Amino acid sequence: LAIAKKTLYGCCNTCDDVREAYRRRGWAFKTPDTIEQCKREGFSQKMQEQKNEGCQVYGFLEVNKVAGNFHFAPGKSFQQSHVHVHDLQSFGLDNINMTHYIKHLSFGKDYPGIINPLDGTNVAAPQASMMYQYFVKIVPTIYVNGDGEVVKTNQFSVTRHEKVANGLIGDQGLPGVFHPFPNRSLCYYRRCFHR
Repeated sequence: LAIAKKTLYGCCNTCDDVREAYRRRGWAFKTPDTIEQCKREGFSQKMQEQKNEGCQVYGFLEVNKVAGNFHFAPGKSFQQSHVHVHDLQSFGLDNINMTHYIKHLSFGKDYPGIINPLDGTNVAAPQASMMYQYFVKIVPTIYVNGDGEVVKTNQFSVTRHEKVANGLIGDQGLPGVFHPFPNRSLCYYRRCFHR
């Protein structure tokens, strides 16, 4: 314990400092009740209080026209060997419920008749630590209405894959909801005519 409490950067004054020292050494952080900083900050109690919490996320993302992803996953995120990872040590893989509801997801402005295939998606995770991947294919779209008004937007299709994420790294995956998307390539032009 004393080894982890002292890092190359000085003493561990907070529970987060201790957790970071454990992470750097590759140690599991399983007994916060035995660490003075974590006892003082009520770390275990805070984790218990958050055990049944969920989250409601809404907003807008602006992304470059390159391949990428956005995701929702538990734990504190950080970079390790140039890889984005999440610290799940304080949760335990058996306690992560990835049940989710997607009220609305679009990639651009709406136009009459647009179909956003993930709208209203409701998924009840059958077991703990599920990983959901929604592989999205985005097609830039130009919609012109009967009055000649132009809407530059996007349509998309999606394929969902799911699996149990048995590990924290590697091929086993990370519990969460992931939306990877490739680089855009095609363009779809739709014109609406009044009769």
